[in-house]
Amino acid sequence: MTGEPIISISGLRGIVGDTLTPDVARRYVTAFTVTLPAGPVLISRDGRANGRPLVEPVSVGLSQGGASIVLDAGIAATPTTGVLVRRHGCVGGVQISASHNPAEYNGLKLFSAEGRVVPGDVGQKVLERFRMQDARCGMLGTQLSESGIQHPASSIQQLSDTTSAHLALLERIVDVDRIRARRFRVLLDANHGSGSVLGQPLLERLGCDVVLLGGAPDGQFAHPPEPTADYLRGVLAEVTRAAADIGFCQDPDADRLAIIDERGRYIGEEYTLALCVDHVLQHSPGPVVTNCSTSRMTEDIARKYGVPFVRSAVGEANVVDAMLREEAVIGGEGNGGVIDPRVGLVRDSFVGMALVLAAMAERSLPISTLADELPRYAIHKSKVDMPRGAIVAAFNALEEHFSNAMPNRLDGLRLDWTNRDGGSWLLVRASNTEPIVRIIAEARTADNAKRLCDVASAVIGATK
Repeated sequence: MTGEPIISISGLRGIVGDTLTPDVARRYVTAFTVTLPAGPVLISRDGRANGRPLVEPVSVGLSQGGASIVLDAGIAATPTTGVLVRRHGCVGGVQISASHNPAEYNGLKLFSAEGRVVPGDVGQKVLERFRMQDARCGMLGTQLSESGIQHPASSIQQLSDTTSAHLALLERIVDVDRIRARRFRVLLDANHGSGSVLGQPLLERLGCDVVLLGGAPDGQFAHPPEPTADYLRGVLAEVTRAAADIGFCQDPDADRLAIIDERGRYIGEEYTLALCVDHVLQHSPGPVVTNCSTSRMTEDIARKYGVPFVRSAVGEANVVDAMLREEAVIGGEGNGGVIDPRVGLVRDSFVGMALVLAAMAERSLPISTLADELPRYAIHKSKVDMPRGAIVAAFNALEEHFSNAMPNRLDGLRLDWTNRDGGSWLLVRASNTEPIVRIIAEARTADNAKRLCDVASAVIGATK
């Protein structure tokens, strides 16, 4: 193994057979399970070809950590995993998924009993326990918990129905009959991930004529798994060829959703959240939460409806923490991850599909028109090599250079110009895995966003 997998507060990812081995998976899950109370724990996976071999070491890790019952949901979307954890009264869950990473990756996402990815303090404890373990101890054999008690193998139970509970929750947040009356033709690109398992039944329940791409959840991705404009070029033409009213594109674990309009135009992931927030606030005004790297579109929409808007640190767990604290009616991240607490506290592409179709049906407008009504901004991203020890000096230099901006160090350094170009912002954050800082800027025009990134890069470079 060449090094440690990429570990965040809610799980880990790595290249299978390299940074992610069966033993790494087993030890990490054991470290998680010993933090849980007694009770069943759920396993699911996102359909990647390298996911099935990880089920056994994950099950062993659960057993070694003290879980007596393991519920195996098989192939399921990440948001469905959250629903199932709650539905079956589990004390936790493990989703085997690398989200939008390339095919050679896989990972483990950890869930709490609330059906959400674990909060940061829990994730940190798991990481500390994982790193303290002796990698040579108990290789796929019986391991002792902290109490010294030897745990027998867990009882593994296969779940026969993994979609009904999630589907029922989705039906409650929209007017099903109104959507069915429109008989939308929808192209769904699941790209051979887990999205089709619930995506097709949901769209059919909503009366849609479904054109399905990549429906077999076998991990044989037809294009790179992140649903970005560059990777979806082939799908754009499929939407127009199918004469679809809309195209929905999921990542492998279906917690992110990108949209293509009826003209074959990539609307993207940032618009997914904005469209859903606008629809929800029309019916249920209330607080909205996004992370600090999400487009200002959502903030503008919250202002339009006169409701509180709150930014969190980057990361789904941080967004959920803020949503619970603010009692938000909706939240999410600009990567196409919509979180509707009526369904669950997980980014959910199915929520996105249901709410967008509801908006189209209610207003009798095509998706292109709904998207064009939203405030328009352009985002530019770049990165700069930067050793971690030099980051504070770089942030100080940026604040001094951009002295007319409002600074915020909630997560890295964010600089806001509320009246400049209609509201520009710049975010600079250190990578958790590389000696670099990532720079994101948003402005009314692509040129202005790029200019902010270029100036920031030059200022940072001068501090090295």
